[in-house]
Amino acid sequence: MGRKNSKKQKNREKGSTGGGKLLRGVLDITRSGTGFVTVEGLETDILIRPGDFNTALHGDKVMVAIREMKSGGRRMLGVIREVLERKRTEFIGKLQMNKGFAFFIAEMDKPMPDIYIPLEKINGAKDDDRVVVKLMQWEGGDKRPMGEVLSILADEGGNEAALKGILLEEGFPLSFTEEALEVAARIPDIIPAAEIKKRKDIRDILTITIDPVDAKDFDDAISIRKLKNGHFEIGVHIADVSHYLEPDTDLDKEAYQRATSVYLPDRVNPMLPEHISNFLCSLRPKEDKLTFSAIFHINAKAEVKEYWLGKTVIHSDHRFTYEEVQAIIEEKSGLYAEEVLTLNDISQKLRKKRFNHGAINFSSQEVRFKLNEKGDPIGIMIKESKEAHQLIEELMLLANRTVAEHVSKIKINHKPLPFPYRIHDNPDEEKLLPFVAFAKKFGHTFDTSSPENIAKSFNQLLKDVHGRPEQHVLEQLGIRTMAKAKYTAENIGHYGLGFEHYCHFTSPIRRYPDVQVHRILFDVLNENIKPDKKLEEKCKHTSERERAAMNAERSGNKYMQVLYMRNYLGEEFEGVISGVASFGFWVETVEHKCEGLVSLNSLLEYDEFRHDEADYCLIGRRSGKKFRMGDKVWIKVVAANLTKRQLDYEWVVAGDFVAGNTAAGKGKKKK
Repeated sequence: MGRKNSKKQKNREKGSTGGGKLLRGVLDITRSGTGFVTVEGLETDILIRPGDFNTALHGDKVMVAIREMKSGGRRMLGVIREVLERKRTEFIGKLQMNKGFAFFIAEMDKPMPDIYIPLEKINGAKDDDRVVVKLMQWEGGDKRPMGEVLSILADEGGNEAALKGILLEEGFPLSFTEEALEVAARIPDIIPAAEIKKRKDIRDILTITIDPVDAKDFDDAISIRKLKNGHFEIGVHIADVSHYLEPDTDLDKEAYQRATSVYLPDRVNPMLPEHISNFLCSLRPKEDKLTFSAIFHINAKAEVKEYWLGKTVIHSDHRFTYEEVQAIIEEKSGLYAEEVLTLNDISQKLRKKRFNHGAINFSSQEVRFKLNEKGDPIGIMIKESKEAHQLIEELMLLANRTVAEHVSKIKINHKPLPFPYRIHDNPDEEKLLPFVAFAKKFGHTFDTSSPENIAKSFNQLLKDVHGRPEQHVLEQLGIRTMAKAKYTAENIGHYGLGFEHYCHFTSPIRRYPDVQVHRILFDVLNENIKPDKKLEEKCKHTSERERAAMNAERSGNKYMQVLYMRNYLGEEFEGVISGVASFGFWVETVEHKCEGLVSLNSLLEYDEFRHDEADYCLIGRRSGKKFRMGDKVWIKVVAANLTKRQLDYEWVVAGDFVAGNTAAGKGKKKK
């Protein structure tokens, strides 16, 4: 579907370009309709005229040929020769009926042609209906793209269509193909006795799950028992998705294309169909389940004395929420309190060791929305990491690290076995030095002589700033200096966690790299190793889809924040400056964690402000007034644009501020 042009069309292109080397890149189409292909390793983009897109759409991976050089050799002009991979095939828009056919006009800020819909493919839609359409075929040349209506949005509210649109923007389909669902439907629900015999049976050992209160896909469980020598046997049991998800089936191919589940404020767009995610593989209480496990013998000092990796069958005794476990930890009583407190004690010791060995202790706050029956936000909650979360986190980290260490020892023809490591590079000096200089203004010094000393300096800073006014700004800037974690077969370790070997093993229901890890580990344990020569390409794909999911999740949160703050137009709130640019500064409200922009234009009546990049601030030319990251200010909510997912704030001027006077009083929130 749209992957290759016809032979006739290819020949026509070849004649127009004069052949030449083909380059792989990603097409970015501007609102004006001009295209640019970014190619890894090239300093400049390749300009593509609209007539040379050859069926490619915004975000598609393409092969491009250089046609000529422009602007004295600085700009290359190219033509797209082949679409390698569509970023998205599903679109939201309006259906227009005609005699004998219909056509679809997409709601896009990027230009794209109308899609021809045969009448037998409109699936009950009527003229002017808002619909989701899938692009099915596009041969190029003079032919229009052809598609079919997947669903009608005519009766759905604005939120429903908006959140579906966010998923489609990032290339996540809203439904599974019939072929994938057919494969899923053939998977038996009952575990054969023969399969249980092949596995380590730990159904008689106390096993629990700990998850968010609204979770449905429980992909990890913990077992614990005390051994005769005083040590503890702690098992980390992970849903055995790879047992059910056979390689190269239509279901497996679709799971790989998605590569991850996407979590929006009111829904999950799953990597696997709901029956697999929430029932078949989910480690629900009081049910036998197939798992892939890492079982550790650990002493009271949290030292791992031995470990075992392999396939198991478990029976979860109880499903806990994080809140329930936190209550047990704080009150020292409750169901399975002794076991929970032991697990927490060991996890906290593992955590302390990790930070002592170079892990960086960035704290994280997660914004959660309280929704009414219509799906509108009526409250915002801030979820912080507590000991109950850390209990699970540390045991998952232990399992992930152990699996990666185990596989890293395997060599094929004296070379490391290809394996999807999760890596995190050392800080980039170019990004780090401005941050170090900024931190120094608050009295914090950095030892940049080695990556290990940088990590120690970060941890000392995070400890010193806790509870101080500059905490938020320094934490946020510190995170921005860090490299982005990704999947790759080239293992360089995980700097942020302080691990030499690390992978993702613990969430195969929602992450495809974990499925890959399970398959490779199973082959290693059975000494039936089949190296995947295309693994690095697959790692790149899953990393890209992970970034797309993060973009979708950020957009979903932003949409809900804008929807929520529409209730407070004209009201004033205390906030913290969270970012500064040449055109204004962003402020995050203290009460709701909702970020909006105070534009430079809105400040012109008070002063002309210039951007000081090194000091992360705006400075008034006459008054010397500074707006610096981390400063507390008062703002008024003046606009909430749902289409752009954008909040506009205005600075609330302190009563005694005038141009030339930097004194500032306090604003007041409207009651």
